[in-house]
Amino acid sequence: MRRIIVLGSTGSIGTQALDVVRANPRRFELVGLAAGSNAGLLSAQAEQFGVEHTALGSDQAEQLVRDVEADVVLNAITGSIGLGSTLAALQAGRTLALANKESLIVGGALVTAAAAQGQIVPVDSEHSAIAQALRAGTHSEIRRLVVTASGGPFRGRTRAEMADITPAQALAHPTWDMGRVVTTNSATLVNKGLEVIEAHLLFDVDYDDIQVVVHPQSIVHSMVEFIDGSTIAQASPPDMRLPISLGLDWPERIGGVGAPLDWTTASRWDFEPLDDEAFPAVALAKSVGRAGRTFPAVFNAANEQAVDAFHEGRLPFLGIVDTIARVVDAHESPDELTVETLAEAESWARATADQLIARA
Repeated sequence: MRRIIVLGSTGSIGTQALDVVRANPRRFELVGLAAGSNAGLLSAQAEQFGVEHTALGSDQAEQLVRDVEADVVLNAITGSIGLGSTLAALQAGRTLALANKESLIVGGALVTAAAAQGQIVPVDSEHSAIAQALRAGTHSEIRRLVVTASGGPFRGRTRAEMADITPAQALAHPTWDMGRVVTTNSATLVNKGLEVIEAHLLFDVDYDDIQVVVHPQSIVHSMVEFIDGSTIAQASPPDMRLPISLGLDWPERIGGVGAPLDWTTASRWDFEPLDDEAFPAVALAKSVGRAGRTFPAVFNAANEQAVDAFHEGRLPFLGIVDTIARVVDAHESPDELTVETLAEAESWARATADQLIARA
């Protein structure tokens, strides 16, 4: 039986993780829960699962990870604020089921240096798919990683056609039910840019060998192309409980987590090239990833400020990525990557983004 801590237990990933735990009481024991601010739901979850150890806020979550004995920590906190808990889990020797991609992207070499081989198990559906596909070959046999994207609610639109997008339209994702930030990031494709950086850090594959392909059905979650010309794809209906379950019990599979595809019904799978002119976030993220150091942290922090401003009516939809690009362009990264230089870079990026937004 694996002892599990769930960070971000009241959010989309966290509540689905509790569904997996609830359905497998002989496989998992829930020993800790943490939430950002929803104290009422956190208390109800703790009572339902008989959990004694809870935390509210990022500092308490980090301390919970350090203090409570556990085999697996699922980090489903939203945003770079989850970095402390990610590092705490790795330093404590826990398996880290990582849904908080921002902590890896922002932390970069700090996180990869702290992690033992196989200690980080990805929970994002795309990276879980790649991890599953990579079991078919060795690292030296990889030719390319193919990260799929649904294209979001504005797939097929030109840049000009997205000038008047409203927050309600941006939150109407065609496939996934996610929180405000991640759903907006999926609409701008910032999320896919972050996932490219995450794929590079998780699987040690060069950015030139990571391709994004639009697949609106969201059935093929990502693919690995090998040097002999074969491509291994992981396909399943869009249900986050599958990658969550693998994150909690990797590399074992749990029966009955999700429904399989129905091969008796006619269907189609479409694959389209990414329109970099309409959606420049992926190319920008690749350049940021190549630059390394504090640039990914600046990219992410500027995006978080811009997303908030968009939903508050202070910034147009296209202004989100435009703001990120301007902040990144103005950034001068220190040579050394430390927790302190990351914090300073993030603070600078947020302040700079706010200034640009105020003048927009």
